Amino acid sequence: MENVIPAVTLSSGCVMPVLGMGTAAYPFVETEEAKLAILNAIRIGYRHFDTAAVYQTEESLGEAIAEAIQLGLIKSRDELFITSKLWPSDAHPDRVIPALQNSLRNLKVEYLNLYLVHWPVSANPAAGLVFPLPKDALLAMDYKSVWAAMEECQKLGLTKSIGVCNFSCKKLQTILDTANIPPVVNQVEMNPVWQNLKLRDFCKANSIILTAYSPLGAKGTPWGSNAVHEERVLHEIAESKGKTHAQVCLRWVYEQGVSLLVKSFNEQRMKENTLIFQWELTEDELEKISKIPQKRGLPGDIFVSELEAAPFKTVEELWDGEV
Repeated sequence: MENVIPAVTLSSGCVMPVLGMGTAAYPFVETEEAKLAILNAIRIGYRHFDTAAVYQTEESLGEAIAEAIQLGLIKSRDELFITSKLWPSDAHPDRVIPALQNSLRNLKVEYLNLYLVHWPVSANPAAGLVFPLPKDALLAMDYKSVWAAMEECQKLGLTKSIGVCNFSCKKLQTILDTANIPPVVNQVEMNPVWQNLKLRDFCKANSIILTAYSPLGAKGTPWGSNAVHEERVLHEIAESKGKTHAQVCLRWVYEQGVSLLVKSFNEQRMKENTLIFQWELTEDELEKISKIPQKRGLPGDIFVSELEAAPFKTVEELWDGEV
C-alpha cells in the first residue's frame, strides 16, 4: 500500500478511512470501466468505497472486490469499508431491509460497513431507481419508521453502521429524537465554496461524522458546478505550495475534521488525491479560504415540487433554511 490513509472511529465503534472513493460517475459508466478504476484504487491504497443503489455501480464494486481478493491485493472483504445507500423509492419501512439485501446481492458481500438514507424524502416505489425522480413520485418520509427499519438492518448484521445523507440540522434532530441507534454519518455536499459551517457544528456536537461529497465541486455533473474550480484563491494557494488545485481543496476539507469522498477514475488523479496527509495549510491560507463567497452546487430543486403530495414546496423547506 503506497499511501497510508488515516481513519476515524464512528460512534458505532467501527473504524472508517477518512478518504473514500466515490463511484457516482455521470453519465453512468460501463461496468468494466468502473471495475478497473476500483481495482486501481485498491492497488493505490484506497480501502473505503462509496456506492448507492441508484449509481448502478454496486455490481462493478462487487466484481472488483472479488478480483482484488483473487489477485491477492487484499486478503478478504473485511479489509474494505463499503457504503451503499437507500434510494427514496425504497425509503418505506417495509422496503428498507429488502433494498439493503438487494444491494448485498449486487455487491456479492454479506454485510455493509455503512448504510445511508440517500435523501430525506420518500418516493412512489413504482418510480424505481431513477435520477432525477419524477416530481409526481415525491412523497413525505415517515422518518421514525424508516429509521426504525434502518436500525433493524444493523441489528440483523446486514450493516455495521447506519447514517444519512443530505439531512439538515432540523431533520437530523428529528431522527435523533426517536432513534435507539443514532446516525453515525451525515454525508453532504462540502467544499471551499459550500463550507456548511452550521451543519458541521451540529454534527460535531452530536458525535456524527460529516462526510463531504463533491469536495472539488463535481463540475460536469447534474449535482455539481464549476464554482470550486473557478475560485482563484485556491489556484494561488496551490501554486505557492507546489500542490494541485484539487489537493488544496481536499486538504482543506480534511483539516475541517470531516471525512471525504473523491471521485476520479483517472489513475494519476487517484494517486494525487491520496497525497494530502503529509502537509498542512497555513493560518493565512485557511483565513483566505474562509472568506470565499458561499453557494450550494446542488440546490436540491429536483426534490422540490408544488404538487400536493410532495413534502418540500421550496428549496428552503428541503434544507430548513440552510441555503
